[in-house]
Amino acid sequence: MARFDVYANPFAGERRHTPYVLDVQNDHLAPIGSRVVIPLRTASGFGAAARDLNPTLDVEGRRLVLDTASIASVNGTLLKRPVAHVAQQRSDVINALDTLFGSY
Repeated sequence: MARFDVYANPFAGERRHTPYVLDVQNDHLAPIGSRVVIPLRTASGFGAAARDLNPTLDVEGRRLVLDTASIASVNGTLLKRPVAHVAQQRSDVINALDTLFGSY
């Protein structure tokens, strides 16, 4: 598992509106067993996006909204193989986290 890896949502019942989650945890914390993720939602499953807080990311040809305020921790065993890696959009993700936590 690596920071900026995208995984299928481990909760199958939510995949229609939240198909993926983005791992944002520091790679040095891998041994703790849990991973901090942010849901990636369809535009129709999200609603109005807030500037800087909810950037859109490209995953497998889909434009998805990063629901930064819904950041959560999940057991790392729930995350299977990554389907994408979005390090090329790192600045958007970091900016969203900075907006959420007031570091801007």
